[in-house]
Amino acid sequence: MSSKKSNLRVIGAFAALAALALAVSCRGFFVKPTLTAIAVGPVTPTIFTGATDNTVQMFAVGTFSDGSNSSTPVTWGITGTGTSGQAIATVTSSGLVTAQSTGAGSVTAASNILPSITGSQPLVVSVACTSAPIVVASNGTTLSPTEPSLTFTASCNSGQDITAVATWFSSNQNIATFSTNVLSAVAGNTTNGSFFITASANGFTSTQTSITASSFGP
Repeated sequence: MSSKKSNLRVIGAFAALAALALAVSCRGFFVKPTLTAIAVGPVTPTIFTGATDNTVQMFAVGTFSDGSNSSTPVTWGITGTGTSGQAIATVTSSGLVTAQSTGAGSVTAASNILPSITGSQPLVVSVACTSAPIVVASNGTTLSPTEPSLTFTASCNSGQDITAVATWFSSNQNIATFSTNVLSAVAGNTTNGSFFITASANGFTSTQTSITASSFGP
């Protein structure tokens, strides 16, 4: 009887060892996914100096080796020097960005797990206009084959320059489009006519400036 019990104990021990080996083996097939990339949002935020709309809450999403996405711990940073010579904004450890000086830069997030993996998002800090921007043409308001580009400046609040951070709009993008504050005729344009441009900032839009496209067509 004791021999039978002894055999049962041996069989039980082997069964336990086999189960343990199987568990270890199975865990080998389920390797914890590793971080491969970080995406930062929201996309290209614009905030304003002053006490209104001067903050934005950033977030970071990690992509892992198994294709999954989830939040991941990061360290936040700001790049970009404003027109006043100071950083365009500050950022807290939780990703809350606060405007400091007008200009452009980026918000960065570095992984706390793998610091070499980072993500970033462009950031614009604009003047908090309290009235409509004023647009001034630097080289006229007539586009032609010999003058295919026009340059404009914009200001608000009695002279604060917002040229670099204003949103520029052309009412006829088949004739001409903006790159920052430079309006250029579309390559191959053969259309003449009149249209208008505007500059916007902080919810205010300038009066329309009339543009004439001349000598492009028959």
